[in-house]
Amino acid sequence: MDTTDVYYCFDAATGKERWKHLNPAPAEKELDYGNSPRATPLIHGKLVFLTGAFGQLHCLELETGKIVWEMDLRDDFEVKDERKWGHCSSPLIVDDRLVVNPGGKDASLVALEPSTGKVLWKSPGAPASYGNLIVATLGGKKQIVGFDLESLGGWDPATGKRLWTLKPDRRSDFNVPTPIAIGDRLLVPWENNGTLLFRFDKNGVIDPQPVASYARLAPDTHSPVVTAGRVFGAWNGLHCLDLDKKLSPMFVRRETVFTRYLSLVASEDRVLAITHAGELLLLDARATKYKPLDRLRILEDETGLHAHPAFVGTRMYLRGDDELLCIELSSDSK
Repeated sequence: MDTTDVYYCFDAATGKERWKHLNPAPAEKELDYGNSPRATPLIHGKLVFLTGAFGQLHCLELETGKIVWEMDLRDDFEVKDERKWGHCSSPLIVDDRLVVNPGGKDASLVALEPSTGKVLWKSPGAPASYGNLIVATLGGKKQIVGFDLESLGGWDPATGKRLWTLKPDRRSDFNVPTPIAIGDRLLVPWENNGTLLFRFDKNGVIDPQPVASYARLAPDTHSPVVTAGRVFGAWNGLHCLDLDKKLSPMFVRRETVFTRYLSLVASEDRVLAITHAGELLLLDARATKYKPLDRLRILEDETGLHAHPAFVGTRMYLRGDDELLCIELSSDSK
């Protein structure tokens, strides 16, 4: 059983270890898929925030790895709900507030002062989901948007007040995929309700009737991307949907690597897919049919690649089962 969380900081240019941080994980419990952290570290200025699967939140100095402050989200906010996949959501910075979602009855969402961990507000509500929160301006209202265990919602970043609640027609979603703000609209992928597009009124409240929907893109863990007026997502195939035509499919590509999970990254003209088997596929985002521009297997023995890549300049950093890779994406590199 996993009993210790280990976080590493590496030199981006050389891969040399700069520091590591160890933190005990509860030995008496065992989560599905192990006890290791799920949340992506968040870098904010000279600080980095780390969240463990059991809700341990650490603020470290980015340069040295020294602890600035720490807290236990479950104990400090009296969380009673037991999540079989643990705490998965990454922290979010909004207007110099560190927003986390412990899922406590009186602290469903919490805003903290980044430098000290001081509580700035608490928002009551339901237990936490497994997905990440986003910040967006919708209907002219800047808001935090995301899931709790029961519903989709929006919150005021300044006060934590809940602005609206939307419960889908079909319940029991795990609520893992991340919603996507597209201008003044919100694209929401659900595993039991498909992918839906919503609009907002002038007060920033969601209209519960979607303006478009597509039932066949229903990911349970993968988050789609939006670029060039299209939605790209994977579920029993790679789906490309037209935003201007109510999410009508432009193409669906049936292939084993597109069955359930992959990471997608988009630019204005390209979509990069990182598959479960450690393969890179570069697609033309503006093509009217499936058009791979390049394909490269980079992790030959990969058994299940779930980590989303990170990018610095023209380099991509990818973590496999037992190695960390730095890949130069620019064709002009020497």
